[in-house]
Amino acid sequence: MVYRRTPAVQDRLAAARVHLVEQATSVVAEAGWANASVTAVAAAAGMSVGSVYQHFPSKGALAVEVFRRASGHEADVLGEVLRKGSGDPVERLAHGVEVFARRAMERRGLAYALLAAPAEPAVGQERLAFRRRYRAVFAEVIREGVDAGLLPEQDPEITAAALTGAIGEVLVDPLSAPAEGSAAGRLVTELVAMSLRCAGAPPAA
Repeated sequence: MVYRRTPAVQDRLAAARVHLVEQATSVVAEAGWANASVTAVAAAAGMSVGSVYQHFPSKGALAVEVFRRASGHEADVLGEVLRKGSGDPVERLAHGVEVFARRAMERRGLAYALLAAPAEPAVGQERLAFRRRYRAVFAEVIREGVDAGLLPEQDPEITAAALTGAIGEVLVDPLSAPAEGSAAGRLVTELVAMSLRCAGAPPAA
């Protein structure tokens, strides 16, 4: 007879997996991908190394899950602002960039890990996939702005790709050597202004 896990056992395993990924995320945010060994993650989660391997076959598989969950949450937040936030498309674009940048500055270690820190090759592939996801939501709001006559005629996909790359590039150095106090605020303000110029929005009155 084939053994089937009871719902209670499945729930317990699912909760343990979520806890493991949460603790792994904290280790990555604090120490980076290179130092987020299975041993370090197991210790943070209060598990044995063997228990970690019951949930993930390798460190790379765990790293991919950490990246997917953390980046997926950030992409969801950005998408919510750009698609359903208040204001016209240009206002939503500005607010989306501001929210993304401020969230990155608030969790600098994790943001740097997601954006640029050296990682497992599989994480690099995930970064490419999520860049496409970010481009897609930027392209949507830019297309809306063009259709509404608030932005000049352009290829939304090209502008979205430029924005995605530029935002990441602007943030990388401050995240690795964080800007403090008013410098962080100026960075966000300049990043929003750059993004609006990139999309061709008229200067604020």
